[in-house]
Amino acid sequence: GRARPSHSEPRGRDGRGQEEEEEDMEGWQQLYPGHIPTSPLQKALLAAGSAVMALYDPYRHDMVAVLGETTGCLALPNLRDKMKNHPEGYRILQERPRIRLSTLDMARLQGLPEGSLGREYVRFLEDNKVSPDTRMPPKFVDDEELAYVIQRYREVHDLMHTLLGMPTNMLGEVVVKWFEAIQTGLPMCVLGAAFGPARLSSRKLQVLATELVPWAIRSGLSSSCVLNVYYEQRWEQPVESLRAELGILPPP
Repeated sequence: GRARPSHSEPRGRDGRGQEEEEEDMEGWQQLYPGHIPTSPLQKALLAAGSAVMALYDPYRHDMVAVLGETTGCLALPNLRDKMKNHPEGYRILQERPRIRLSTLDMARLQGLPEGSLGREYVRFLEDNKVSPDTRMPPKFVDDEELAYVIQRYREVHDLMHTLLGMPTNMLGEVVVKWFEAIQTGLPMCVLGAAFGPARLSSRKLQVLATELVPWAIRSGLSSSCVLNVYYEQRWEQPVESLRAELGILPPP
């Protein structure tokens, strides 16, 4: 005969009831738009996979982003504390500004004097054909405030290039990663600084080892935390003045 519908509690594929599965998920919740809750094991697997892909293709920004989120459990709280203990950094955490095309007045920045932070930032974007909108939103950081910290780090990355005078080619990215590794302590930056040079020619490696890396390390150690700068309120400031204020040595 025909199978009769059951009125008993629905069972999952593993034989557990729906209520049991819901109880298991009670501890997981979306903390911000796009957040994907993950267990420590899941984070470890994501970190391993993204590290392999990022080393294979350093321009896979999605993999670099996942690696930064899944390995920043110690560095991100430290950066957050540095921001909280600094007046300008604390304001950034409170107001949470974003650097995107929708928040930037590009015409105004283009009209600023030569050498100003805003004008040089726009020049960097134009010369390297990059956009601030390409920065991925965080997904795997299980703290809403720390998610903003890594988002802020990503959105000021191009400003690091501007301040350091480095292009977006592999040599420039490696130099910036050395600076950011010292500044942030993010394992992603350390990995990029250590393994990025493998793709450089012998001539560029020599320049990197003898001039650029020593300068990037000294600048990273001597400068104050770059996340404590409210860049949106510093567009008119000359780049050289901001470098001196932060303690970044002039580029070689």
